[in-house]
This record gives sequence, structure tokens and C-alpha cells, in this order.
Amino acid sequence: MKIATWNINGVKARIANLVQWLEQSAPDIACLQEIKSVDEGFPRLEIETLGYHVETHGQKGFNGVALLSKIKPDEVNRGLPGDDTDEQARFIEGVFSVEGGVFRVCSLYLPNGNPVDDPVKYPYKLAWMKRLKAFAEQRMALEEPLVLAGDYNVIPQPFDCHDPAVWAGDALFLPTTRQAYRELENLGLTCATRASTDETGLYSFWDYQAGAWPKNNGIRIDHLLLSPEAADRLASTAIEKHVRGWEKPSDHVPVVAWFNA
Repeated sequence: MKIATWNINGVKARIANLVQWLEQSAPDIACLQEIKSVDEGFPRLEIETLGYHVETHGQKGFNGVALLSKIKPDEVNRGLPGDDTDEQARFIEGVFSVEGGVFRVCSLYLPNGNPVDDPVKYPYKLAWMKRLKAFAEQRMALEEPLVLAGDYNVIPQPFDCHDPAVWAGDALFLPTTRQAYRELENLGLTCATRASTDETGLYSFWDYQAGAWPKNNGIRIDHLLLSPEAADRLASTAIEKHVRGWEKPSDHVPVVAWFNA
């Protein structure tokens, strides 16, 4: 089974790229972020034509997440628990029946948090991460394969960016941010990419500005965190970097993982 995460950066603007990628990469489950579309405006017909089931948690112009899957989920939950006042569409969970049980797969779009001196944005990021930790802890108690896939807006380690000095004061790389991410991992979650390789220079995002893509000035902020039951089934991973070179690309690329049945 192939599970992928991709911040599409506007599904309507990238629908041609999305269709091409689904045809070529053919993930069994694709987690999308930043669809920037309300649910009823999502271009589901083009995707359903390819044989995918579509579940969205959308928001006009901003945020928004989706699950595209070759099999229909048994259960879908929208919104990260823990704050009933949070109206930002950043989280969707699907439960999928597979051989030997179920897989819980979540598509998440963690807040950016910049600028860090903003009285709302960075505290919201940390609060969201705290809620994610509580959610993960509760789900892991079920002892089922769990995949938390998405744009975390976290650079975990200095070698996950081209130049740590550039990112020193950024919300994505602050010690507090990285500590909150480590607390997630310390629950027993495994980063799929880092379980497969310790290679440096692996990135999933390149800014549109300053020639970042041709210079390979990237950062790795798109992650699949796995419960022990999912990690036990992990076979391999890849970052489908070539997609960044397509016409009208997202600034992110798909990160994928293969799991044994």
C-alpha cells in the first residue's frame, strides 16, 4: 500500500498537475493540504474519474485538507479535537479497512506560526501541536496502524534545511517548535523518511523566490509520522522531487511511503 502526502498549494490552480501525478504515482491514499477550496468547490469529478474516493475538509481561500483513496473509508472525522472555537480547516482523519485490520490515516496542515512575535500566530502553532500530541496519544492507545501525514511546517534537524542560519529565527526552526515535534516523536511515533535514510539534502519544499529550486535551497517540512504498528509495516519511502519541475508547480512535492499488507 502506498500512502502519500502533498501540500498542493491550491487544488484548482494545480488540478492538471494533481491528475498527472495521480496517474503516474498512483498512491492508494493521498493526503492533500492547502487545497484552498470549500468542499462543494473541490474538483472531485476529475479525481473520481481516476477511480479515487474524495473526502475534504475545506475552507474558502485558505488552508483545507483532503483524503483521496482507492478504497472508501469506513469512517471520516474532520477537525483536530481539543478546541471547539478553532474554525481553521487543517485536519481530516480516515479509517480504512485493509488486509489484517485497519489503517488510520490523517492529513494535517500544521500552522506556519510566523511572524514569531505575533501575539496570535506562534502561540496558535504551539497550541495546535499540543492538541495534535493529545490526539496522537489517544489514537495510539488503540494499537492500530496510524499515519499522521502532512505539512508540519517544522524543520526537525539542521540537516533538514540547506542553511540553518537562514532559518534560525523562523517559527519552523525555533527550538520551541522542534521540541514540540520531538515530544510527538517521543510518544513512539516514527518519521517514515528518517526510518528509511539518514541522507542529507532531502527536501520537500522550495520557495518560489530567489532561485531556491534550481539551487536546491530547500527544507524538509512534509512528514509521515507512524505509530509502532504502522512502522512495523513500513517497506520504503521516497520524495517525488521531480514534480517540483513541472509547469505551474506547488512549492511542495509529494512524500510517499510504501507499507506491507
